Amino acid sequence: MTDLEGRVVAITGAARGMGRAFTRGFLAEGAKVVAMDLSWEPTGFSSDTDDSFRRELEARPEDAIVATVDVTSGEQIDAAYEQTIARWGTVDVLINDAAMRQRILFPPAGRTTTLETTDADWERMFAVNVFGALKVTRRFIAPMLERQRGSVISIISSGALHHSSGGGYQALRPGSREMPYQATKSALMTMMFYLADEVKGQNVAVNLLIPGHTRTTGYDEQNAARREMGMAARPGQTTLRAEHIVPVSLFLARGDVRTGVTGRCFDTMTWNREHGLGNEEEWEDEAVAGQVAASDR
Repeated sequence: MTDLEGRVVAITGAARGMGRAFTRGFLAEGAKVVAMDLSWEPTGFSSDTDDSFRRELEARPEDAIVATVDVTSGEQIDAAYEQTIARWGTVDVLINDAAMRQRILFPPAGRTTTLETTDADWERMFAVNVFGALKVTRRFIAPMLERQRGSVISIISSGALHHSSGGGYQALRPGSREMPYQATKSALMTMMFYLADEVKGQNVAVNLLIPGHTRTTGYDEQNAARREMGMAARPGQTTLRAEHIVPVSLFLARGDVRTGVTGRCFDTMTWNREHGLGNEEEWEDEAVAGQVAASDR
């Protein structure tokens, strides 16, 4: 496995949540990071109320590029890519983290069923979560293919998974009412599985991560609304800090087809447990645990 010192890592959705955790994790390993996000302005959600992270990155231009990128815009993607090549000459790792959930379809705004969604809901979400990831991957994978080395990592959701029962396949958790979000994650998963086979001859690894129940932007507000609607968390479910997804991403980034794995989808917490990096309790977000306990009193 190679050292990440000096490697160039492009990350979408980097301004907050898991993207922020990825960015800090790779910088701590000595990597150069292209941090891309649609907006670097504070969202007003409880976990994102100031611009200190943007200023933190801008203070170290030798290690980080802060780029405003809407992943549906080819022009903005191209601009970030060209800036990356001009400064560092290549790309070694891509993390497709950017995604949208269209909060108007979920609590507290509502709990929309598939039949209640509109064509526009599906078109917008597929534009970001599927076509956006494809646009970014097409651009940033080019240096990897040319140099015959690299790693692409995409983030999906456990709601995209299925399991076999009595010869028929069933969705893992169809009752969560997350359309069209989960449809986009299923499409992204399938696309990346096929891509992995297509580029393995060029020694570029392509893998997926399932983060689990993780505290990200808007999490507190959305889950408070879910509790008010009687949509309690599953028994024993632990809310995880975004940082729990970093160790497996570092492992995958250090490898390629020859030295690592490709065409795999990893459950992050299972990987952490199997590699002695802690269980759910050790990665629990204590602030959320306190909120839930207070709401139960």
